[in-house]
Amino acid sequence: MPILNEAAALPSTLAHLARAAANHPDVETVVVDGGSTDDSRAIVAQHAHVRCIAAPRGRAVQMNAGAARATGDVLLFLHADTALPPDALAAVAAATAAPGFVYGGFHHRFSGSDWRLALISHLHNYRCRKALTFYGDQAMFVTRRAFVHAGGFPVQQVEDIALCLRLREFAPPAFLDQTVITSARKFERMGVWRSFARVIVILLCLRMHRTPPQAFFADIR
Repeated sequence: MPILNEAAALPSTLAHLARAAANHPDVETVVVDGGSTDDSRAIVAQHAHVRCIAAPRGRAVQMNAGAARATGDVLLFLHADTALPPDALAAVAAATAAPGFVYGGFHHRFSGSDWRLALISHLHNYRCRKALTFYGDQAMFVTRRAFVHAGGFPVQQVEDIALCLRLREFAPPAFLDQTVITSARKFERMGVWRSFARVIVILLCLRMHRTPPQAFFADIR
């Protein structure tokens, strides 16, 4: 889990993670701090089962650092504002036991009851199923072997989709029925339609092999 000044989101996310991991003693949790100046590290320290390490700021760099320190054969990457359902890890275990498994992810939903956010989540899920790629807030998971073979997360913007584009060359993903819930804070802060328009522009840039405007990622951490 990469973090940077996530004190507001961490208590809820870690609580959901603890519930999901309650019946899975072999699960390890590695939080990678990119230089938080709030109480993020202190909050993580309250959870004895969670290991916190430091890495240079940057989501791809932080997640690669966490993967390097983890010891498991399957890696799950969780954003600090995304909550796992209680049966998430059981579903991951079942998916990864399938012959030829390489990578997978969850259905996604934003928090709250705004119909616009529900529609956007539906469109995101549809796109991911068709494109065989996942956004980072879909709690993507991958075998360590495939992750290493793909070179880890590319150190660039939209690193989640970039990694999926490499992984889908090995095998199609497992798209779990369970749903993870991501805080709608960023969409609400910027405005729902404006935020969605930014996502569309980023996807169009990627399709045309163009670099999305750097300003679009000012609030990414």
